[in-house]
This record gives sequence, C-alpha cells and structure tokens, in this order.
Amino acid sequence: MLIVFVVALLACNKHSSSLASNPKISCIETEKQALLKFKDTVIDDHGILSSWGSEPDKKDCCKWWGVKCNDDTGHLTVLNLSSSFPLSGKISPSLLELQHLKYLDLSGNDFSGNFSPIPNHHLGNISSLRYLSLGGNQHFQYLKNYDLSGGNLEWLSYFPLLRHLDLNRVNLSQATNWLELVSNNLPLLEYLSLSGCSLPNLVPPFNSSLSLITSVDLSYTYLSSSIVIDAFGKMISLVHLNLASNDFAGSIPKSFNNLSRLHSLDLEGNSLTDQLDKFLDKLSGSEKSLQILNLGANQLMGTLPDFTRFPSLRELHLPYNQLTGPFPTSFQQVLPNLGALNLRRNRISGMFPDLTMSQSLTFLDLGGNSLNGTINKSVGQLSRLEHLDVSSNSLEGVISEAHFSNLSSLYWLDFSFNSLVFNISSNWIPPFQLNVIRLASCKLGPGFPKWLRNQHNYFQLDISGANISDVVPNWFWDRPPNSLVYLNLSYNQMVGLVRDLSLKFFGYPTIDLSSNRFEGQIPRLPSKVTSLNLSKNLFSGSISSICTNGIFNFLFFYLDLSSNQLTGWIPDCWEPFYQLKIINLANNTLSGKLPSSLGSLSDLKVLQLRDNNLSGELPESLKKCSRLTILDLGGNRFTGNVQPWIGTHFAKLIILSLRSNKFYGDVPVGICQLNNIHILDFSQNDLSGNLPRCFDNFSALVHRDDRMEESMGFYYMNGYSSGGFRDNNNWRIFLGNALVQWKGQEREFGKTLGLLKIIDLSSNKLSGEIPQEIASLAELVSSGGCTL
Repeated sequence: MLIVFVVALLACNKHSSSLASNPKISCIETEKQALLKFKDTVIDDHGILSSWGSEPDKKDCCKWWGVKCNDDTGHLTVLNLSSSFPLSGKISPSLLELQHLKYLDLSGNDFSGNFSPIPNHHLGNISSLRYLSLGGNQHFQYLKNYDLSGGNLEWLSYFPLLRHLDLNRVNLSQATNWLELVSNNLPLLEYLSLSGCSLPNLVPPFNSSLSLITSVDLSYTYLSSSIVIDAFGKMISLVHLNLASNDFAGSIPKSFNNLSRLHSLDLEGNSLTDQLDKFLDKLSGSEKSLQILNLGANQLMGTLPDFTRFPSLRELHLPYNQLTGPFPTSFQQVLPNLGALNLRRNRISGMFPDLTMSQSLTFLDLGGNSLNGTINKSVGQLSRLEHLDVSSNSLEGVISEAHFSNLSSLYWLDFSFNSLVFNISSNWIPPFQLNVIRLASCKLGPGFPKWLRNQHNYFQLDISGANISDVVPNWFWDRPPNSLVYLNLSYNQMVGLVRDLSLKFFGYPTIDLSSNRFEGQIPRLPSKVTSLNLSKNLFSGSISSICTNGIFNFLFFYLDLSSNQLTGWIPDCWEPFYQLKIINLANNTLSGKLPSSLGSLSDLKVLQLRDNNLSGELPESLKKCSRLTILDLGGNRFTGNVQPWIGTHFAKLIILSLRSNKFYGDVPVGICQLNNIHILDFSQNDLSGNLPRCFDNFSALVHRDDRMEESMGFYYMNGYSSGGFRDNNNWRIFLGNALVQWKGQEREFGKTLGLLKIIDLSSNKLSGEIPQEIASLAELVSSGGCTL
C-alpha cells in the first residue's frame, strides 16, 4: 500500500464527504453520470462507493463519499478516493469530463489505470488540477495514451497549475528526463513525492525552476546522480527533503547552504562518507531552521560535534555510522530541546549522559555503543519518554525502581546485553505498560520477576540469560490469546511444565525456551510459528505433535529440539514445512528410519540428527535437499553403502559426519565432488576397500579461502527488528555445531567450527595405500588433521 503522507491525510479530512456541501446546490448531472461510469469500471469489494448511485436517496452526488462540490456552482472540485480498503479495476476515461476538478487522489488503490482511447488534447479538460496523487497503485501503467510503466511523463505539460504531485511506487525507471519535465512543466509545484519509483540515474544537466517547491520525497529510488542531489540545493523554498534509501555517496554539495528554510532532512541509508562536522558545515544555511536531521546508516566518521549551532533541532538520528568518542560537554545544552535522539550502533564511549534537563525526550536509542559506568537515575524522570534502548553497551551497576519512577509513557524498554543487576521490590507496580521488553543478560533472578504480572500489553519478551532459577508461575502462562509474537526465556534454569501455547501468539511468532529445565511433553504450538527452539531441556515423549499440532506455515524455518529426552520415530509429515532451513534433533533417543518426506525440504541447510538410535539406510529422497551445508548423522545405527549422490547432489556441503554408524562398503568416488567440505568424518564404521585418489578435489582443504569460513553460517531474523537494519540484537547467525575427535578426545565445537579442517576415516576396515593426493591438503596441516 501507498505510504500516505501527512499532507494527503489532512487533505482527506478536509475534503471528506462528511463536510456537507450547500444543500441548496445539487451536483451537475453530466458530472454525476461521469462518476457513475467510473464506478462501473471499478471493483469495490468493501462497498466504499456504496453511497454512489441513481436511487432517489442518492441523487445528489455532492453528498457521495469522497466527493466535494463548489458551494456556489455545484461543479465537482474534489475527488478523494484514497482509502485503507483499496479499490481495483480500471480507471474510466469519464474522469476527464470533470473539467472543474482541482483535487484528485487515487492513492493507495490497485488500479490498472487505462485511460485510453481518450485523445491527447482532452487532457486539457482538467488542466485546472492542483492536486494529483496516484501513489501506491503498483499496477498503474497508463495515463491516457501515455505509458507510465516505463516512465513517460510528457503528460505533465497538461497540468501547469499542479501544486501537489504524488506518484509513489509508479514505475518510472525509463524516465531519464523526469527532473527536467517536472521542473519545466510544473512551475507552481509545491509538493513532489516519487518514493519507490525506481528513477534512473542518467539525468541530463538542466536548470531548475522549482522555486516554489517546499516538500520533496524521493526515498527508496536508488538514485546516485550528483546532478540530482545538487538540484535540491537550488530549490531555495525547500522545507522538507527526504532522500532516504538511495545510493548517494561522498558528501552533500555546497549548494545545500542555500536551504535557509529547511526544517527536515532525511538522508538515511545512503553511502555518505565524510567527517560529521564537515558535513554539517554544508548545512550552515539551515542552522536556524533545521528541526529534524536523519543521517542514519551511512559511513559518517569523527566525534560528535557541537550541535548548539542548530538551536531549533528537535530530532537527531545518527544510527549505524562510525562515530566515536564521548558526548561533548556542549551536548548538555542540546538535550533539553530534543524529542528524539538515536545514536544506535556507533562507537560512542564514555559515561551515560545526565538527562535531568531532557524533559522533552520521547525517543532515546543509544544501543550498540561502548558506553560504560552506570545508568543515570535521571532517566527515570522523563515522563514523556516512550522508547528507551541502551542495549549492547558496557553498562553496569544496579537498576532500581528509581530508574523507572516517572516513566508513565514508556512502551519500549531494552537494557539487554549489559551487566545490569535488577534490585526491584517483589510488590513493585511499574508506572508504565510496555509493548516491548528486552532484558537479555540482565540479572533479574533468581526468582521469576513478579512485576511482569502487571504488564498486560507486551507482545515481545526477552529475559534470556537473566539468572532465573525458579518455577514459571501459572499467571505467566495464562496470558490472553493473541498477545505475543516473540518469547525468549532461554539460558536460565527455569523449571516446570510448559502450558498450551497454541492460542497465545499472533502473527508469525518466534519461541525460544532453550537451555532451561522444562519438562513434560512438547506443548501445543501456534500454527504460524516461524522459529522454535526447545533444546537443552528435559522434554520427553514423542515429537509426532509437530504433525498433529496444526502447524501449517510456509514461513516455519527453524526447529531445534536437540538435547532432550525425546523418544519414538521421526514422523513422516514434513511436506508442509518446505521452507525449513534448520532441523536439529540431536542428542535424544529417537529411533526408526528417516522418513522419505524429509526430501521435500528443498531449502534445508542444516540437518543434525546425531546421537540418537536411528537406523536403516538413508532414503534416496534426501538427495533433493541440495542446499544442505551441514549433515550430521553421527552416533546412530544407520547402515548400507555411503551413497555417491551425497557428493553429486550436496555441492554446498561443508560438514558431513557419518561417524559411529554401521555404514559399509567403499568410500565412493562421488564424495570427491564436495569442493566446499571442511569436516569429513566417516570414522567408526565398517567401510572397506581402497580410498579414492581424488581427495585433492576438496578445494577448501587445499587452499585457504576466508570466504568459506563466512559461509559456514547464515543470518536469520530473530523475531524482532530495531529499524530495518541488520543488528546484533535482532539478527542471529547460525553456525551449527559438530562433535569431532580432537587430540584423542571427542569435543563439540560451535563458534569456532569454521576454523576446523578435518578428515577422519579412523576405526574402519580400509586397505591399500594412502593416496598421494592427501599430501596436497595443506589446510589440514594448519587447521585440523587427517586421521586414517
């Protein structure tokens, strides 16, 4: 859907049909018929146009939804069909009969939009148009005879009085002269929004005449042209400029000094590289007017400069840059005026700032820096503060009720990944109702935090690694239905039974209860779960509930039930889970054969089944899992030959462990096609015969390639976001783990797994000479070993 800007929303309210026209003036019959022809070509599934019709009680079209007429003449002047319930179908050419139309808003719909076969000169019939918004119609391709699906904008010449133009998300990828056409044909233009239009970068030089334009939004267009960005410095009336998520590099041009009226500047998500203080020097003309500055997700460097030269600054967003050093002393003069401060993921150091005078703050994010010391209790007096994030710093000390005493507006709290100790009274009732609670690695225990009982609105809860060794109380499991989307209780010592979770979640939830002492059978689960980690607990019984739980979700990608006390067969029901990327059932007591439906998991990257009682031959359907990078079947009772298709179909395999099974026969030549293999463990089987003379095909064991170590893992979303950028708090990298023989002992490797380079064929019945090609495996010498 279209991002509807404030201007459009205000206009929608101003011109809505609830403001009745003069009852003495009825609409013009020809204009009424034009609207009815339009309605005939529209698909209105939600009844948005139900007030339009020929019935006696609907005869005055000036009272129809979205329509406004001139009080004196009855001519239709406003047609606003922007709605949260989109219309679709085609746009009738009858709209061009509305010759007095000044305001046309079709944004946020899904029109295919064919105006043809109206002749070109008929566009002049509505040349009085002041406001045009077509944004969000992704399938909108034609305006009259002009094809917009490539980017023809010649039709703009028919609307010289246009003041507002919104074509968000209309494909303009071929409109190389878009800036010149807008500039030359729309001299009165005040508002321009072409967000997400895929504008071309090959823009010919031109002289801008947009002296009246006050607001420009070209975000998400992937522009990099210096001609384009320089043009904005010449639009001296600019108040709002949004160039976020483009590809502008270097710095801004000196012409930006001309923007003396600029209130907001958004350059987030570009590739700007400059010292921050030098960058700000090029905004000297805006020093008195600038209120909102967003330079996040660039490559700006240096220390925090003196911002007191921007006395009107209300919001400062500098996350995901390369800023260093402590807060300057002058920053204390800036803080009282700021409503939002975002310095996330820089390298800001020093002590946590004193916020005593920062009573206007509603948003504070200092996460992912190098702040040390304690959190100043002054933060607890910020009654307007809604979002507080100081995660992933080096903060320490005790957190008491004083840190929250006046935070009645707070809904987002993230203190995670610091060395903080909560000293909170058991009968404390917080002044806030939180939506997001992230306290990972904070010491909340040993008791389960009772103050959570008074929090009724949270949908994200992370209290992992919180030193809690307690029974989870019933009131926690008794949360109302559809109240959670993310739950992480991992790395504690919580005990007890896990209650039915099937109705507690909404959306596509993530659940992590790993590394506790939960017991009983696997609980009922939400049908749309995307990530489930119950590993390292005391769960028992069958895992067949994965099939009977009603989970049917194409986004289910992560399943870890390892290191429990689970028994029975692996169920044959994997077809619905075709997006699964990780399955870890290791260290249980599962038995029986591998089900053939595992072969339906074409996206599977990791299959870990080691240390169970599984038996039988590997099903041939498994070769369909061609994206596997880790296949660990060690410590079972599998039998049969090592199949050649393991080498021919698993080209991306990095870890292959068949250790401690009952495989027999030769080591097939096809295994040598595993060019990316790091760990090859066939030890403790009944393999016999000569080794193939092709081990020098193991490229990763012959030549060092650091990129291969990166490919050992892959990132996956951890269920919540901090603003759309990859972040250590909301992304996790899965590296897997493996059990290998190292210096005569079995050891499990996790984080350092990517450093290992091992071939282990020991404890088999192999014969013949050691192949000379093994001597070429130079990486084994430095990183691991070869055991025969």
